[in-house]
Amino acid sequence: MKLKFITYILALFVCKNTIVFSESLDISVYTGTFDVIDKEGDDQTTLVGVEHRNTDLFRNTFLGKLAPVSGAFVTGKDSLYFYTGVEGQYNLGPMNIAPSFTPGYYEKGSGKDLGSALEFKSEVKIGFDILKDSKLGYSYSHISNNDWGSKNPGTDNQQIIFSSKF
Repeated sequence: MKLKFITYILALFVCKNTIVFSESLDISVYTGTFDVIDKEGDDQTTLVGVEHRNTDLFRNTFLGKLAPVSGAFVTGKDSLYFYTGVEGQYNLGPMNIAPSFTPGYYEKGSGKDLGSALEFKSEVKIGFDILKDSKLGYSYSHISNNDWGSKNPGTDNQQIIFSSKF
């Protein structure tokens, strides 16, 4: 599973000049804790992921600046989550707040059984401009299946994020 994920990340960087990506490539890499509020203590593990935003597709709406976001992560117990959805962008000087909602495909590997292959991730990111076109931030997310699966234990995750535009 980890090999599949690493191959996916490498493909993103190798193919960045194809039609998949625009000239405004915004990539985030992140690492953190999966199932941070694990009451039993058996499912908590690390996670590492990558995310892509096409800044050419940002749209100003009555809800603010919105953009499509896609990404994936793998946990230390070989769980995978591939997702795509929408992210808001709210800039407050050097601080950026980015809530998102991303449905996706979850495979448990040897990790936590979330009850369904279809899971929904709600996330809030707080980032700070550190260099030109680069941000460092923190995010907190919740993943669950809205009781559509055989069970719905959900998981809360926290990550440290580095984002840069290419």
